[in-house]
Amino acid sequence: MVDSAIIGGGVIGLAIGWRLALRGQSVVVIERAKTGSGASHAAAGMLAAGVEVEPTETNLWQLNRASQQLWPEFAAELESASGMIINYRREGTLALALTPDDLRRLTQSYDFQLSHGVELNWLSASQCREMEPAVSSRIRGGVFSPHDHQVDNRLLVAALRRAFLAAGGRLVEDCDARLVQSHQRISGVALAEGEVITAAQTILAAGAWSAQVVGLPDSIRLPIRPLKGQMLAVETEGAPLIERVIWSPTVYLVPRQGGRILVGATVEEAGFDPRLSFGGIFGLMEGAWRVLPALEEAKISEFWTGFRPSSPDDAPLIGEIYPGLILASGHHRNGILLTPITAKIVGDLIMEATAPPPSFLPSRFD
Repeated sequence: MVDSAIIGGGVIGLAIGWRLALRGQSVVVIERAKTGSGASHAAAGMLAAGVEVEPTETNLWQLNRASQQLWPEFAAELESASGMIINYRREGTLALALTPDDLRRLTQSYDFQLSHGVELNWLSASQCREMEPAVSSRIRGGVFSPHDHQVDNRLLVAALRRAFLAAGGRLVEDCDARLVQSHQRISGVALAEGEVITAAQTILAAGAWSAQVVGLPDSIRLPIRPLKGQMLAVETEGAPLIERVIWSPTVYLVPRQGGRILVGATVEEAGFDPRLSFGGIFGLMEGAWRVLPALEEAKISEFWTGFRPSSPDDAPLIGEIYPGLILASGHHRNGILLTPITAKIVGDLIMEATAPPPSFLPSRFD
């Protein structure tokens, strides 16, 4: 018997497992494919609590900001525990307007975000180009958010995997798991290979696949669906074209080491269809070129799709949904950002019986 069995080996499941193992728990993480091969691999790694906040997301903004504040210490601890660099970068994020309509919408967002305590700086078009000289001469203005950082999500997965194992956790990959119920309680998981793992607590952190896990009690209906995103990456030569994350009305650009730039992302209600579309990729390329004309000379190195685990209000579902079963899913576009605080909330729930924030309890959809 183990203390905690976790279904899902993305950043959320691995971080919960790592933190629980550090607190003395025996933990096993079961992943249907390879660790971090889902949304954690497809993400861009932006930690953008500030520039993304919208009028309908006041509660989510508070959670995002709290997790954003945990990130510097979380990154340092993870790098120390794993012996790996995860490229946590603090250059900030620049949001740009390219047309008068863009500028009007950016002004409205800026006023709203300031009213909620987001630290932002309004920049003229010339100031934007001083900060990022390669951006288009047609931009109308921008907003700089100094605390919206980024991390390399693929390195993050690898570091969490190593830290979890180093802390004594057990990892099972390429294996489906079925929830096991006994006496009106989830008592653990049964692996496809036949092993049954009895657990005092089971955590469901399977991202967009959470609602499809076999063995969910008939009374449980998880309002989690996949929201498809297409992305691409380009390689540039010489000095980096951009130093920080750039947002425009249609795309975002994320610089990585070695001249790599990520371009994302579409938002599509397409189920689990993994295929790339002409329109989706063309829209990304055109949007990126309008912001950064020098990309015309860049070489495309990768295309991919991912599936965001989304809920009806685009906010996570964290808390017990059945005796012995805790849900930690539905993080939508904020899975990487919310990794530290989700691991803390679930850990405190298990170790100290501390209730999760009411705004994110799964029961809000009952």
